[in-house]
Amino acid sequence: MRRHHDDEVPEAEIHEHDRGLSYDLPVLARRRMIRLMAGVGAGLVPLVGCSADDTSSPAAADAPSSPSASAAGSASSAECATVPEETAGPYPGDGSNGVNVLKESGVVRGDITRSFGDSAGGTAEGVPLSFTLTVVDAASGCGTPKRGAAVYVWHCDREGGYSLYTEGVADENYLRGVQETDDRGRVTFTSVFPGCYPGRWPHIHFEVYGSLADATTATAITSTSQLALPKDVCDAVYATEGYESSVDNLGRLSLESDSVFRDGHDQQLAVVKGSVVEGYTATLTIAV
Repeated sequence: MRRHHDDEVPEAEIHEHDRGLSYDLPVLARRRMIRLMAGVGAGLVPLVGCSADDTSSPAAADAPSSPSASAAGSASSAECATVPEETAGPYPGDGSNGVNVLKESGVVRGDITRSFGDSAGGTAEGVPLSFTLTVVDAASGCGTPKRGAAVYVWHCDREGGYSLYTEGVADENYLRGVQETDDRGRVTFTSVFPGCYPGRWPHIHFEVYGSLADATTATAITSTSQLALPKDVCDAVYATEGYESSVDNLGRLSLESDSVFRDGHDQQLAVVKGSVVEGYTATLTIAV
């Protein structure tokens, strides 16, 4: 049986060594203070960054269309805010906790559904998910795309396991990949919808680097955060074959109770469109 644990699960359910090397309570304290200060000074100083639904952002201009859509994020909010810093968890694969996949040939890719290299050959199964992240310059108020930056993403499979770490898939490296942002600050990854394991809301981890060279040497991380997926889409996906364990796990959670997203998720909740038959597309603008 696989162990499904992350450093972001509730306090009573984890041991100290499971928190991951990036776990740091002062980060959360700083985030709360920043939010408080932003609220007090809202009338004096503009916020920095972009929400997922800011129609003036580079990502919104190219948001994929689909017959059905989840209005994720704050539909009425056009405020800008930097993406919150979050823990990378115990399964980053960036060298901070054991294996470093970023230095391996083949990690720079758009399709992350398959493992790469000689020792791995598995394919992650599940409902198709394509997600586009747009990186923008916070100092410009979301107006300037971060061309030539790099984004490393990773997430669990439909059963809640992480490649490189979880028993049964430790020899795989699927659902991990790096890309350089284009002229509009965008990267798009082809993947599958992640499952929901005990104690964590469905999410995708990402790290932003200043350049592809920085990413592939795992140095100088600009930002570490997580993308959240909307509940209505999760409910639809988890009703399909292969996601059975996710149903009960999601039923015990909410974004408000999740250990990572409970102090605010406006800049992390993706806009998701599509269906279980055709697959889904997700978009999120990341201000750094």
